[in-house]
Amino acid sequence: MQQRAGYQDVPPESAGPAGRSWWDENAAEYLDEHGGFLGDDDFCWCPEGLREADAHLLGDVTGADILEIGAGAAQCSRWLRGRGAQAVATDLSGGMLGARRTLPETPPLVQADARALPFADASFDAVFTAYGAIPFVPDARTVHAEAARVLRPGGRWVFSVTHPVRWAFPDDPTERGLTATSSYFDRTPYAERDDAGRVTYVEYHRTVGDHVRDVVAAGLEILDIVEPEWPAGHDRAWGGWSPVRGRVLPGTAIFVTRWR
Repeated sequence: MQQRAGYQDVPPESAGPAGRSWWDENAAEYLDEHGGFLGDDDFCWCPEGLREADAHLLGDVTGADILEIGAGAAQCSRWLRGRGAQAVATDLSGGMLGARRTLPETPPLVQADARALPFADASFDAVFTAYGAIPFVPDARTVHAEAARVLRPGGRWVFSVTHPVRWAFPDDPTERGLTATSSYFDRTPYAERDDAGRVTYVEYHRTVGDHVRDVVAAGLEILDIVEPEWPAGHDRAWGGWSPVRGRVLPGTAIFVTRWR
């Protein structure tokens, strides 16, 4: 019998269709649950609540050409356009891109796979993704290579992902999520299947070393790895992210890189 959900091998060709269909089908529910926290025109890097307005990980955005990958409803790109950037938002899911398209300052929206970006070489001053694309593809190196390809010399590629150490712990916001139950080094992806055994959702684990090697292989230089601490007074749980776990375990890793 096929395992319905859990850590299991997934054919690489299943990742793209599963990602597109899952986000298309769940766009409204996702935004109902998280839209208030993310805002319509705010730039949030992670469930810890780190905002680009405070972090400045992209540098000076005024007048910059910026590409967002895995943009969802394009909240971050909308915020950037409100601050003078020429932002473009891409996502694999048309359902997510269309969810807030009528709001003011909505950027150009392009439905595209992050592994095959429909832009010319050296088109952007910065490229970023906040929890988009990278966790949902088996070949993250292709995403990094595409980001590097469309960057101008000296441009930044910044991406946030679930902190790799979290994969050793249950995805549980309570104290039960503080006991390691899996090997940090086990790269078996988490997947969900329907009754027919079709993969409907998949997410991939990479260690810190894996992320570093993937970035370096694309010819990028690592400037910083940001591990946001859980802020005092922030009591909102998001899946396995919560004050209980955030006080003792990192939940997010943000890699700040530069195209040479």
